[in-house]
Amino acid sequence: MANKTTTGNQVISAPEIHQSGTSSQTQTGNPELEARKRALNEVFGLLKLGYHNQFNAAFPDVQTLNHAKRLWLESLAGFSPEEMVAGAKRAIKQSEYLPTVHKMLQLCAEGDHGLPDPRAAYREACNAPSPKANQKWSHPAVYHAGRASDWFFLANNPESSAYPVFASHYKKICERLMAGENLPAPQQVQLEHQPAQPLSKAENAKKLAELRAQLKI
Repeated sequence: MANKTTTGNQVISAPEIHQSGTSSQTQTGNPELEARKRALNEVFGLLKLGYHNQFNAAFPDVQTLNHAKRLWLESLAGFSPEEMVAGAKRAIKQSEYLPTVHKMLQLCAEGDHGLPDPRAAYREACNAPSPKANQKWSHPAVYHAGRASDWFFLANNPESSAYPVFASHYKKICERLMAGENLPAPQQVQLEHQPAQPLSKAENAKKLAELRAQLKI
């Protein structure tokens, strides 16, 4: 039976024990599993560096950390070692909060679908010239999130107001995509519509309030 191995003051966790030379024949006979365990150790190393205090609070002792590693290894079974590591790097880049298992599943899946991170998607949506449907988008999800957010609203409001609205739509669209929904490509238009008149401050404030109420943000 493989128990925890102590080296000095260091306790080697279950996902790591196979690397210490005390692994069973079954473990060493599965190169794919070994590669995923090494990737998981790298994932936790990245998360510890990126979320030091939060990481230590979430995994205060070796036993908790080992349980978490086993859970994550099982939960992320559908992803390759490269996708797991990329998901951790994406988490550090996108969020100031330590990801949950559920969030890591989303982050790993984003890479599989070629989705840009929310900030990059927002900048792409805001910088795309009209007609929007005729542009070359990094992913259709960016276009659909911009359209759902209202192009005019994005163009006439500061990022502090517009980004949360866009991010909320983008998150929902990404979740639908990862659930198996096929997003249609933007339908290109022949003629560009005449630009509408800019909204007044009062109209902008009213529209923002309506969107926030609708999205519950």
